[in-house]
Amino acid sequence: MLQVNYIRENREKVLERLNLRNFKQPELVDEIIKLDEERRQTQTSLDNLSAIANASAKQVGELMRNGKKEEAEALKAETTSNKDTIKQLSDQLALSEQHLHHALVQIPNLPAEQVPAGTTAEDNEVVYLHGEPAVLHDKALPHWELTSKYDIIDFELGTKITGAGFPVYKGKGARLQRALINFFLDRATAQGYKEMQVPHLVNEASGFGTGQLPDKEGQMYHSTVDNLYLIPTAEVPVTNLYRDVILKEEELPVRNTAYTPCFRREAGSYGAHVRGLNRLHQFDKVEVVQIVHPDQSYEVLEQMSAYVQSILQDLGLHYRVLRLCAGDMGFTAAMTYDMEVWSAAQQRWLEVSSVSNFETYQANRLKLRYRGAGKPQLAHTLNGSALALPRIVAAILENYQTVDGIQIPEVLVKYTGFDRID
Repeated sequence: MLQVNYIRENREKVLERLNLRNFKQPELVDEIIKLDEERRQTQTSLDNLSAIANASAKQVGELMRNGKKEEAEALKAETTSNKDTIKQLSDQLALSEQHLHHALVQIPNLPAEQVPAGTTAEDNEVVYLHGEPAVLHDKALPHWELTSKYDIIDFELGTKITGAGFPVYKGKGARLQRALINFFLDRATAQGYKEMQVPHLVNEASGFGTGQLPDKEGQMYHSTVDNLYLIPTAEVPVTNLYRDVILKEEELPVRNTAYTPCFRREAGSYGAHVRGLNRLHQFDKVEVVQIVHPDQSYEVLEQMSAYVQSILQDLGLHYRVLRLCAGDMGFTAAMTYDMEVWSAAQQRWLEVSSVSNFETYQANRLKLRYRGAGKPQLAHTLNGSALALPRIVAAILENYQTVDGIQIPEVLVKYTGFDRID
């Protein structure tokens, strides 16, 4: 959430950056400035009248002690009238704050200066390309046919149990999943991230803190009886570990990693681009999260991007890095890199990771601050997928297939216990 004082003091810049995002409600900026002015005026009136009321209360006590009962009673009547006005101002202030909050949460984060203009994924900027596409044999298959051929993932069985988008992993398919999770966690902890095990359901405050609520509530599974939400990513519970926390500056950076299943209701479409593992409602992912000093967040963003790329390189996958344009970024992000691997069987790019810097946007919602020499300041938060499994599995199955089986990337063999699926 943007800070009100920043919007008030930088109106033109805010409008300019929101326009880069193609934001459709620029009038909200002036509404926020107006609501904030009304709120501040009400607060000033309330503070002044409360000070007068407190002083009058003390004076009543002094008059009573000095035997000046009539003067005390007259002043007490005036104080009672002030209390009624104070109650009215307090109610007015609460309503102003409610209206201001409602307007603020509708404003997305401002794109960083490095973010290119654009409206769709077609406008994203390719900043790096690694490796060459795998060369497959003439009878190469897409992963949804390979999983059936080798009986390692059953989509129909998952549909029977739950519904579309909930596959069942079997035998070597299940072991490959577990191997990837362990490999990703081992890489993260070796990189200095502290592993956490976190709840898979969160409350509204947690969903709000990282920006899933109210923006993405339609994409989240909601347990209505308990008013809890199944997490769409480990980012939500891991970042919320630090909600309402003031860190010491010397504790920065905070670096956490976690494996969780992820649940997303996002509306599906039809066709090969969402077939098989390409889009699921439940999938596994290892997430990395950092909380850093504002002066270091963009350097850290580059480091996190390089780290995710190093995993893709270890897996021997052909990939590219995109800097997302302003119109394609998530609501809460100031800058995002997407990593996409090449599917030689599908002849298309598959997104496997997003690494984002949120600057103070999440921290303001979370009230996540650090204390240096002066008063507490908002920290910067970042996170990244390292990595999401479904499309990594799809890419491994497709790009490592041979005529008589599927090879396992060398780096995974010690985790799987086997070097091929046949």
